Order: sequence, then structure tokens, then C-alpha cells
Amino acid sequence: MNTSSTAETGTDGGTVTRLLDAAARLFYEQGVGVGIAALCEAAGVSKRSMYQYFDSKDEVLAAALARSAPGHLARLLPGPYDTTTPRARILGVFERIEQTAADPGYRGCPFVSIASEVKVADHPARAVAREFHDQLTAFFRGALVEAGVRRPDLLAQQLTAVHDGFFSGSSVQGRPLRGLATSMAATLLDAAQVGTSRRSGTAAAPST
Repeated sequence: MNTSSTAETGTDGGTVTRLLDAAARLFYEQGVGVGIAALCEAAGVSKRSMYQYFDSKDEVLAAALARSAPGHLARLLPGPYDTTTPRARILGVFERIEQTAADPGYRGCPFVSIASEVKVADHPARAVAREFHDQLTAFFRGALVEAGVRRPDLLAQQLTAVHDGFFSGSSVQGRPLRGLATSMAATLLDAAQVGTSRRSGTAAAPST
């Protein structure tokens, strides 16, 4: 083990933490084009130290994104003891999305941004982004199953698409699209009769 990394941070684990902290901040604020030199300078470590723990910048990017995923999900999803209705829990996610977008430091969803910037299909960071979206979709599906929706898989994917589209759209516009994500999600839930007076899974057949 190279002793220079220990000298820089006090512990080897500190080197990794500083690299991931710097990577999360720089990639979020400036995009994936940030170079290794700038990353190492921001982290206060040498390139040699970085390569002790990661084979490439791509690995650092994926690791930083993976480390942020649990916290990001925890901020979006309801807590384990939430006893509100499935509709309320789903719409609460979109309300929190809009609150996030209103923050002055908002630069978009890191998972949507990374997936858009990285063009290589098997890039490790894209795998992390897909896992995040799979977990978000799984939450929606679980709530929709509880609500008795007839086709929960499709509606869960549509809700995830609203999440992605809202973050992409607000990034393009350069401003939060207030109320849009929640209203779009509510429209989808209304169409499936989630939380309406009629049962979700017993929608009337269209008239002929």
C-alpha cells in the first residue's frame, strides 16, 4: 500500500471518502467531463492515491453515484411508517421532487443527468442509474398493487417517466416547473382511478 495516501488524509478510508465527496459535487455541478486532475485537486489527493482504489474516473463516478442513491431515495420516498393512502404516498414523491427542484443549488436529478451524459451502454454509472430507477419504479408498483390497480407495471413505469421528464424539462428550461410533476402524476392516477370513489381495478369498459 502506498503510504502517501495515508499521509494525505490520515486514513486510507479518508482518501476514498474525499474522492467520492469531490466526485459527487463536481460531477453534479459540472458534468461528467470533469478531468482526473481537477477531481484529485478538489479531493486533495494525488492521482497515484486515486489509482490505488479506482482503476478509472468511470469507477469513481459510479461509486460516487452509488453512495448517493440511498440518501436520494430516502428524501423522495415516504418513510416506512407512513400510513397514508397509496395515492397520497405516490403524489408525495412528486411534491418532494418539486421541492428539490426549487432549491437554489438544483442542477437536476443526478441519475437522470448521468444517464443522459454517458453514452456508453455498459458504463458502470449507467448501471447505478438504472438501479436507482428500478427502485423508484418498484416503490410505485408496490403502492399501485396495494391500491388494486389492474396494470401496476405499466403505470409504475409511466410514473417513473414523469419523474425523469420533469427533471429533464426543468433543466432545459432553467427553472422549476412548479406543480407540473404532481399534476401529471395525478392525471395518471385519476385515469387508473387510484384513490377515486371507484375502485382502481374496476374501471368501466369504454362505450361502443
